[in-house]
Parts: sequence; structure tokens; C-alpha cells
Amino acid sequence: MKIPLAMPVFDEEMKNAAVDALQNEKFVMGESVFKFEEEFARYCGVKHAVSTSSGTFALQFALQALHVNSKDEVVTTPFSFIATANSVYWAGATPVFADIDNKTYNINPNEAKQKVTSETKAILPVHLYGYPSDLDAAAELTEDGKHIMIEDCCQAHGAKYRGRKVGSFGSVGCFSFYPVKNMTVGGDGGMAVTNDEEVAKRIGRLRDCGRISHYEHDLIGLTARLNTVNAAIGRVQLRKLEEWNQKRRNIAQMYDKLLNDVNGLELPPSESREILPVYHLYVVKTNRRNELKAHLEGEGIQCGIHYPIPIHLQPIYRQLYGFREGDFPKSELASNQVLSLPMYPEMEEEAVKQVSHSIHDFFTPNT
Repeated sequence: MKIPLAMPVFDEEMKNAAVDALQNEKFVMGESVFKFEEEFARYCGVKHAVSTSSGTFALQFALQALHVNSKDEVVTTPFSFIATANSVYWAGATPVFADIDNKTYNINPNEAKQKVTSETKAILPVHLYGYPSDLDAAAELTEDGKHIMIEDCCQAHGAKYRGRKVGSFGSVGCFSFYPVKNMTVGGDGGMAVTNDEEVAKRIGRLRDCGRISHYEHDLIGLTARLNTVNAAIGRVQLRKLEEWNQKRRNIAQMYDKLLNDVNGLELPPSESREILPVYHLYVVKTNRRNELKAHLEGEGIQCGIHYPIPIHLQPIYRQLYGFREGDFPKSELASNQVLSLPMYPEMEEEAVKQVSHSIHDFFTPNT
């Protein structure tokens, strides 16, 4: 493709950090891991951060550390990557879905409120595409002290809600460092952030075989640690994250300006006084999604669909829970209409204009 959907950065500074870690530190649980955790916690404005080998494990361990179990239900969205719901399953709980808001693609607060029952233990909002979910509404559902909130921030590193970074609102916030995210670690990786020291310690044990000393274990844990070399790369990327996020917002503003006159194309929500998004993805919506995608890719412009199948209609979720078409109509409609356009920090203005020009040609071919 002439213009890729995403372009992860791996520069000389990251290469040098990786080599230095490999040559001078332990491969597993080396010094860079603990420094990365300290720096990421500080970045998010919380007291503790615990790294994991993926964002999925960060979510699973957060639920387990907060004592979510087989008696519990967790209310979340069906319109996300499947890992959101999988983490609930692997924690032993039951995922309960609430449909989305048509504009933000995040969980609809009114729908979520209706799904809360006596079995509900946690609310799990997702900041999809880097746009913060309605955290005030989510917090209202936890005011009685009977429910907890865990934030899925896996696409929203550095996004802000009412001046605070996401991840700092819930009992735990969980991040992914998969290669196409706003920052990466040169492979899979994740992080759980919290202000609760005991929760942080439990997550730390869960990701390290459940151990409390080298050969003593008080939890059934897993081997899900972040490798030292990945942490070393992540430390460099974290220092660049704010600059990269601002570049993403600048690109989004260019898209907004160039595409706001296209009839039949709905643009993503913009930043506001309360919300500062980070545009992990720039997602448009149209009834002609598949045709537009074919047109753009025919001109060398890579696109993506996030996500073509909502979680409740995935084969395994149909099998496990009996979900059917029509259960969550807004999520199902979005899955047939959303299209992710190229978005990455080093994207040149000319490339943005080329994408825009091609979209205009598709919708108004004679102009």
C-alpha cells in the first residue's frame, strides 16, 4: 500500500535501549521493567503500575485481583476487540453486554444502567479508538460501593477526561502495547495501573506464577511477565508519546477539515472541553463502507474495519451464551458501517490530502 493504515516506530534510540537491556540486564524482570512501571504510573497520575505480557492479561488480572469470580457479572460493551470480554471469561465471571452510543461507539450509560443486577460486580467501559468513555456515568454506577469500575484503556494511552488521564478513574486501568497502539514495546505487552497498593501487589503476583517468594506461591498465577527488552523499548516510546498523540490530533483535525463536506460520511467525535482523545484510530461511518474500502485500497490506501463482528456475534460467544442477531442493534449497525482510515504520527499532510481526495472522488465522482 502507498499509504498504510498504521506505521509503528522503531528508531535508533529504541534499538540501542533494547541492545543495552539484552547485554546488561536480566532477560526477565530486569531493571528496565521496574523503571518502566514507575514511569508509566507517574505518566498516568497514579501510584502503582504493574506490567504484563499483554493488555488481555492486564484486564484479566485486574478482575481477579479485585476478587471478581464465578458468582459475578461484569457489564461491558459488545463493540470492542474480543479480548475485553475474554478477560471477563478467564476471570471466571459472566460478561453482560450493554449497547453503544451511536456517536462515540462507547458503552451507552443508560443501556449499562439497565444491565446492572444483584449479580453485577464490575463495570468495564472501553475507551474505544482512543476516545474516552463517559466516566462520570460509569462512576455513578459504582457510588453505592457494591460495584467497581475497571477501565479498558488499551486504545487510549494519554487520553484525558475532564483534565485527568484515563486509567486514573477506575479501581484499575488497563493498557495494551500491541505494535499498532499509540505506543508499543516492540511486541506484545500490557500494563495495569492503580492507586491501591494491595491490588497492585496481587496483580504482580498473578503475572509471576502467583509467587510471594522464589518457590512459595499463594495464588494460582500465570507466567505473564513483560520481558526486560520490551520494557526498555517501552521506556523510550513513553517519552515520545505526548508528541505522537499531538501529531495524531493534528492529523485528525486535517481529516475533519477536509472531509466535513462529504455527504454520506460521518466523522468521529472531536475533542471538547471535557474530552481529549488520542485517535488510536480515525474511524468514519458510511452505509457504503465496503464499497469505499475497496475504492481506497484500489488506490493504494490501506483501511481497516474495527470491528466487522461484534463480540456477541462471534461464534464462541453465540455458543457459550446464546447471543443472536438483533441483541445489540447499535453495535451490529456500527460493525457494518465503520471504516478506519490511515492514522499514524509520521503521516504527512500530503498523504492526508490524498486520502481525502480519494474519498471525495468516491462520493462525488464527477467533481
